[in-house]
Amino acid sequence: MTESANASVVPFPAVEAPAAEPGDADTALRNPAERLQIAEAVRMAEAIVFASAEPVAEKQIAQRLPDGLDIPAVMQELQEIYARRGVNLVRVGDAWAFRTAGDLAFLMSRDTVQQKKLSRAALEVLAIIAYHQPVTRAEIEDIRGVETSKGTLDTLMETEWIRMRGRRRTPGRPVTYGTTDNFLDHFALEEIRDLPGMEELKGAGLLAARMPANFSMPVPPSDPDLLTEDEDPLTDVDLEELGLLTPRVTDD
Repeated sequence: MTESANASVVPFPAVEAPAAEPGDADTALRNPAERLQIAEAVRMAEAIVFASAEPVAEKQIAQRLPDGLDIPAVMQELQEIYARRGVNLVRVGDAWAFRTAGDLAFLMSRDTVQQKKLSRAALEVLAIIAYHQPVTRAEIEDIRGVETSKGTLDTLMETEWIRMRGRRRTPGRPVTYGTTDNFLDHFALEEIRDLPGMEELKGAGLLAARMPANFSMPVPPSDPDLLTEDEDPLTDVDLEELGLLTPRVTDD
């Protein structure tokens, strides 16, 4: 199913307001008209997210719903409704999507397409980009201590887990890399700062129990879409040079 790009705002129908759930203090404090408005907004948001094959940005949901609504509150209420169901409403960056409940994922295993495992080099590069973004290829190689092949970056680009962010304001203007919302979605992360920290990695056996005294974990940016002061955005000319945009055909 696909959602119409020009969908119009649907007015609230005159239906009876639903009764408050036992123990729902917030709902109990609302007057009948407000309960009706929130309940209908929740239904509308549910329909928008359900009809989309991709996570739906919160700003897109806001554009479809009537003005004056507290969209985060509407989405939180919808999330609570689905919290104990077979599918859950999950936040993916600044977007929302329905996903199979984690404890029921085994039921889908027979229908899941088996993907080829990433090489160790690709996993190392992916981890470096996730924690150090924005990062250039040269910086990745400096952290790993070995050369990184273009094929490794191409593989990660094909999975749509990383993307080219911009160009560093240094000689040669190297491309910077960062993660995508697909990366968050695949690894069930609400935001990039939900990546495991040092203690969690030690507990999982991914870091040695004793680390050098000067060792520290980088903190990913709170907004990975925001360019840093030493980055320039990618222009159409840049995209053409990188093979990401078909060159324009000009008349002689």
